[in-house]
Amino acid sequence: MRTAVALLGLLAFAAIPGSVLPQRNVATDPAAVPQFMAEHPRISPWLDRLGLFEVYASPWFAATYGLLLVSMTGCVLPRCVRLWREARAEPPKAPPRLDRFEHHRETSLDAPAGVVVAQAAATLRGRGYRVVVDSEPDAPCTTGETGEAVPGQAKARAEVRAEKGYAREIGNLAFHLSLLVLLVGVAGGKLFGFEGRVALAEGDTFTNVASSYDAFTPASLADVDGLTPFSMTLEELETAFAPTGPRTGEPRKFDAQVTYRTEDGAEASTSIAPNQPLDVDGTKLFLSGHGYAPRVTVRDGKDETVFSGPVIFLPSDGSLTSDGVIKVPNAKPTQLGFEGLFLPTGTPMGGDVSQFPGLLAPRLDLVAYSGDLSMDTGVPQSVYSLDKTSLTEIESQSLRIGETMRLPDGAGSVTFDGVARFGNFQVAYDPGKEIALAAAVLLLIGLTVSLTVRRRRVWVRVTQYPDREGVQVETATRSLTRRSAPSEDTDKLMQTLNRLAPDLAPDLAPDLDPEAVRSLS
Repeated sequence: MRTAVALLGLLAFAAIPGSVLPQRNVATDPAAVPQFMAEHPRISPWLDRLGLFEVYASPWFAATYGLLLVSMTGCVLPRCVRLWREARAEPPKAPPRLDRFEHHRETSLDAPAGVVVAQAAATLRGRGYRVVVDSEPDAPCTTGETGEAVPGQAKARAEVRAEKGYAREIGNLAFHLSLLVLLVGVAGGKLFGFEGRVALAEGDTFTNVASSYDAFTPASLADVDGLTPFSMTLEELETAFAPTGPRTGEPRKFDAQVTYRTEDGAEASTSIAPNQPLDVDGTKLFLSGHGYAPRVTVRDGKDETVFSGPVIFLPSDGSLTSDGVIKVPNAKPTQLGFEGLFLPTGTPMGGDVSQFPGLLAPRLDLVAYSGDLSMDTGVPQSVYSLDKTSLTEIESQSLRIGETMRLPDGAGSVTFDGVARFGNFQVAYDPGKEIALAAAVLLLIGLTVSLTVRRRRVWVRVTQYPDREGVQVETATRSLTRRSAPSEDTDKLMQTLNRLAPDLAPDLAPDLDPEAVRSLS
């Protein structure tokens, strides 16, 4: 157990750089690591050599996790066997001296011994105890102080041993098992799952294959060729913003109305909203963001339409001021490129910042370039940036919907046709998530039970002396937790026994061995 705790602490310590430093293969922010390396050129190579930009995929983190799993298995399984045996065990026999334990009570009763034993057993069972009755018909009489036998004197004795709070051991058992299952569930998700990101403009269709993702991060054992077959079309993105008040422009709604088709050809429509993902056979699609995609038409110098459709612009502030690029490598006689700034509500006095996130007065500011887009060099490029090394700026203009910018020297034109919306979807498949969730719930339940339930034992010793009338009754309680046992069970037991009448018959003890009842009575 000490080894497992040490490894758990080491794993938590190893996860710190994974939380502080940007990580590779994170679909939500794939550019985070290159940006960090550009801002910290001296320390970044050393961090990269240590694997601190991919902590959770590093060999040393995997080795620590594997050792923790092995250690927890070797710790938990034998402990579970022991806890299961303890939960099924009978209460132990009473020690020779009960006066050393909590809530010790001693009294004499003028009632048959068998009835006293039966009543004590019934009372304790009624209060949730597991009860066992033992009898010793001819036991030597011993003193209470020294424990030495007194010659020539005999007694009959019966003991009621009771215990409750076994649920505490069941809680311990559930806690330890769920901790092991939680580790297995998390490991399963990290080994067989994947995470991806895709941005879709209204009308676009996404097919669940690796090449369709904008960013795709599979786990080491993920079946990339066996992804759940389905496709989804973004029909409409419904948005709403607070129009007035201190929170003007705050988003009130953005829901994606989609149509999806599964492998068997079935088609259905649904809505994807924040915290309401689309689940297709375990692959979940979350709506994580939204923005605008201006619709443009580009004609080249030969008046041929070389591009037409929406272009996703990425928001840069809460008012959805967005920027993006348009690349037209097929334009003739020279390639064309455009850098753009889109303002959903652009006013003459507002400058380069949108005054409201809603489409009240959309404006598209474009800077046109001609030359070589450097797209055939073999070096990958981002669709959201423009390599201007071999480009020349030729024109700039602010456009409203329906307006056209004419390029000089007959290079072509670009028309601002309208505005579509786009949604950013986070796609995830985590086969161990449900297992981990169930294990976490069971872990909390087991921990709560083990901390709140008090396991305790109660002993009742009934002694019949041959030379005395009635019986001698002695009770005591022992707590098996750090907290002392409550006294109400012992007090209730003594109150019940003190009300017994002396003329009760021994046949009122049906749950006792008849031979034991006769010997005591």
